[in-house]
Amino acid sequence: MSAIHDLSALDQGKAIRNGELSPVELTRHYLDRIDRLDAEVGAYVTVTAERAMAQARALEKALPDGPLAGVPVPIKDLNLVKDVPIMFGSGCYQGFVAPVDDTVVERLREAGTVMLGKTATPEFGLPCYTETYLSPPSRTPWDLTRSAGGSSGGAAAAVAAGLAPVAQGSDGAGSIRIPSSVCGLFGIKPTRGRISFAPIIPDLAGMSTNGPIARNVADAAALLDVMAHNNPGDLYLAPPHAGTFLECATRQPGRLRIARYAEPVVPGTEVDPEVMAAYEEASKTLTALGHEVVDIAPPFGPELVPQFVTLWYAFACMHPVADDQQEALRPLTRWLRERGFATPAPSFLQAQSALQLATRIALTVTNAYDAILTPTVTQPPRPVGWFEEGDDPELTFERMKRFAAFPAIYNVSGQPAVNLPLYWTEDALPIGVMLAGRTGEEGVLISLSAQVEAYRGGFWGDRRPEVW
Repeated sequence: MSAIHDLSALDQGKAIRNGELSPVELTRHYLDRIDRLDAEVGAYVTVTAERAMAQARALEKALPDGPLAGVPVPIKDLNLVKDVPIMFGSGCYQGFVAPVDDTVVERLREAGTVMLGKTATPEFGLPCYTETYLSPPSRTPWDLTRSAGGSSGGAAAAVAAGLAPVAQGSDGAGSIRIPSSVCGLFGIKPTRGRISFAPIIPDLAGMSTNGPIARNVADAAALLDVMAHNNPGDLYLAPPHAGTFLECATRQPGRLRIARYAEPVVPGTEVDPEVMAAYEEASKTLTALGHEVVDIAPPFGPELVPQFVTLWYAFACMHPVADDQQEALRPLTRWLRERGFATPAPSFLQAQSALQLATRIALTVTNAYDAILTPTVTQPPRPVGWFEEGDDPELTFERMKRFAAFPAIYNVSGQPAVNLPLYWTEDALPIGVMLAGRTGEEGVLISLSAQVEAYRGGFWGDRRPEVW
């Protein structure tokens, strides 16, 4: 007999609506698993057990409409939940309690989801691995010696270990797609402006967005339906989407024209043979489904990497840190902030202008295709501690750039992009591939991904990590 956590999020929601499962039973099941298993997985930085059970009990009395009502959805610790500690992955913010909810958190609560707690994130969401001074490293459940990626590393580890059915994440340079790749999950970075960051978090550069992480396409699409919204004052608005994203998961995409390339934009980067094997296997799958797959030159060039780095330095300075807390920062964060504070405002604006110009040129190429296929990351999951070997922040940052050489392109352009978990190595390590689409066309990516998922008999098949 299947365990409760074997069920998809949508199946859990259906069981609750049919009276076969109660929100309290479901919530208690996940809290018990977190209590037993999370010390070795490192998914959560804060567990809100009493709050979660209170939410679940209230839902047993009044369950709202919607496919995810009663289903647990943890929140990343870069997002504010009123009256719950938020530390942004930093020891500098220990003891800080969020004064308000992010509006995406409000949407999740109104949909009847239950918050199990806050998932771990690296300091200020800056690295592509989740190792902090606050909690154990987030590890991919497929090999607990290896990193779950970042910055939504805790969220992905939770879903892949069966410590949550789905999770909310956010993505500023691949932070949903990177951990989805190394944890074997389906993750969506929506179009810029699809999900508001109101009321406090600014969207000045438009790089970052909230998004869903799940084991399958339909669960992610249903969670995106809940999360998608705008608020007055948002600087970016995605094109309207007709119908629901969940409907797209049941819709055939038709024959698509798909471009592909596997040349990293970061100079000196090598793509691991296993990653290339995943890329080629995905290409064969798409061709077998009747799609036209053609090779193209990379739409962005290496000359833009320094411009992106300039912005990343500045992003490191967004969180205020008191003078007496500077030593609580991790070495990489201090290194990034030093360079950010030394960057003149005109240099920042010039870098952002150069990236916008490059995007305008690149979109004239990519808009000719229904989707773009690339690797997600350049290597299989890295060992915990690998990025910080040598205690040299500059080396750490260089390793980050080369490992995550593909996904940030679509944060720059604002296009939607997903990670497909199609490939496992002989050592049972997951390696994802990335599909990006035209601005506003998440629905096409969801339909295509669901078609691929069905063709492959499900992304996970009979696979389960040992911790499952």
